[in-house]
Amino acid sequence: MRATLLLLLLSCLTPAMAQQSPARPNAARPNAARPPARTYCNPMDISYRYNFEQLNEKVSYRSGADPVIINHKGEYYLFVTIQGGWWHSKDLFNWNYIVPDKWPMEDMCAPAALSVRDTLYLFQSTFEQRPIFYSTEPEKGKLKFYNRWLPRLPKDIGPWDPALFHDDDTDKWYMYWGSSNVYPLFGAELDKSRNLTYAGNNPAEAYKAMLWLDPYKHGWERFGPNHSDPFKPFTEGAWMTKYNGKYYLQYGAPGTEYNVYGNGTYVGNSPLGPFEYAPYNPIAYKPGGFATGCGHGNTFQDVYGNYWNTGTTWIGVNWGMERRIVMNPAGFDKDDQLNANTRFGDYPHFLPTRKVQSRDELFTGWMLLNYRKPVTASSTLATAPTDTVTADRVADENPRTFWVAGQNHPGETLTTDLGAEHDIRAVQVDYFDYKLDIYNSDSTVYTQFKILTSADGKTFEVVADLTKEPKKDHACAYVEIPARADGKPVRARYVRYEHVYTAGKHLAINAFRVFGNGLGKAPAPTMMTAKRQKDERNADLSWTKVPGATGYNVRWGIAPDKLYQTYQFWNDHANHFELRALNVGVPYYFAIETFNENGVSTISTVVKAQ
Repeated sequence: MRATLLLLLLSCLTPAMAQQSPARPNAARPNAARPPARTYCNPMDISYRYNFEQLNEKVSYRSGADPVIINHKGEYYLFVTIQGGWWHSKDLFNWNYIVPDKWPMEDMCAPAALSVRDTLYLFQSTFEQRPIFYSTEPEKGKLKFYNRWLPRLPKDIGPWDPALFHDDDTDKWYMYWGSSNVYPLFGAELDKSRNLTYAGNNPAEAYKAMLWLDPYKHGWERFGPNHSDPFKPFTEGAWMTKYNGKYYLQYGAPGTEYNVYGNGTYVGNSPLGPFEYAPYNPIAYKPGGFATGCGHGNTFQDVYGNYWNTGTTWIGVNWGMERRIVMNPAGFDKDDQLNANTRFGDYPHFLPTRKVQSRDELFTGWMLLNYRKPVTASSTLATAPTDTVTADRVADENPRTFWVAGQNHPGETLTTDLGAEHDIRAVQVDYFDYKLDIYNSDSTVYTQFKILTSADGKTFEVVADLTKEPKKDHACAYVEIPARADGKPVRARYVRYEHVYTAGKHLAINAFRVFGNGLGKAPAPTMMTAKRQKDERNADLSWTKVPGATGYNVRWGIAPDKLYQTYQFWNDHANHFELRALNVGVPYYFAIETFNENGVSTISTVVKAQ
């Protein structure tokens, strides 16, 4: 995977979100009743574009990475690497793809975007001379040149993975950039009087180093899966947020193709520093579960003032840069500590209709109902190794395993048996690009299917039908199941995916995820131990398994009331783990909660790592 990162270089949070009380029982259930708010689920459900980059290698795949969401005049714009355009939304749920009237340069990799007053600014990653663009009508795809050529920087310096920042208090402009395991992140002031070119007469002297990775002190900055590879890590994805008079310079590390890809921050009193490393890093981190990794994104506020942090999650089967994007609630606590909430980060969450008051308020409490539950398929591709493309792969919570149908025809089905009746709230269907020859998302690229439920496995009724909506590609389709006429949720034991259409030769699905609530009790709580190793970057964790549990959330942080980090583990996995994500010289506190289809236990007693 080291080579893929090099290929990427060549190719292209005002509310204080308080920690939920550890003593609160059955924490997943209070929101179980359906409110009027819409819900969403990571990975985000947008029309990820087929990536033309690997046309010559005959590798076909959808992808999306390095997201930037901008709140521009009360509406939202999403910019993603190499997508031929951008997305527009009024509610953070319905995203409409927009093709610019004239794409002025080559397609943009890891673009920078910024809204200032009535204007949206856009700039691409580059090692060459490239312009900054602007638009006063981004919803119509209108782009104009703001400047013609931002002066070129010395060889290999960039600006790659740029971020634009406007300080509203001083009316000054800045740019930050960097994507390398050799160079630091850089920053420079831009001169508005000269059309946002570098301030000063010599561009080579206009910028300076902002921060370097230090994996010898910061365990989470180490490379590899679970920070296990000694290879020198990468830093990238700069972003700046100003809050309460402080400047939060954010960055992604240690590598996009790992479960530990996260975001960190340095904090300073001025836009160009000096900056100090935040001891509570990383600010966004999701190493466990289905959609692992959440690095290289941005922090933005919605129309209600709530903060969000975006990032990239990895698939990497067809190609190393095969990825999806995620969006997590974020914010600043009473001590101005920036943090993103990834607890149950790939389960359904509410989209707020007001300012959020508590850290876990947006979690619906809808649990995953079919983890490793039986799944049957109408057919399986006979020409593939049948032990690798079987139906059970869609329920193993691994985006790199998948089912391939015998043929891509309407009527193919996947049926999951939940083992008992449950209240069904939502379904997510994640498609996989198996040996396709699609290199451009045209009008033939869309997805349609139906969701059916049954109490006995014999008589099924349709509860969702995507053929009744406009044709749209849903690589990570998320569908809420409407309540019945009496307002109660659909109750069923069996849930079925019935295929209608997807482009390409094969129908392949890597996840068929059913969410809702069982009719029983949440599991019992458990206890854990945490022992710091001689190497303070590591800690040995262990816990007692609970009968009837689906899994566990290990939660930790730098204080008993700041357990902002979460690592999700499954009950059928080992009950011990070496955590390698800690900062040297920082105390840590740990707790654990148990969950199953019915809800979440009370959280355990908080223990200090000894």
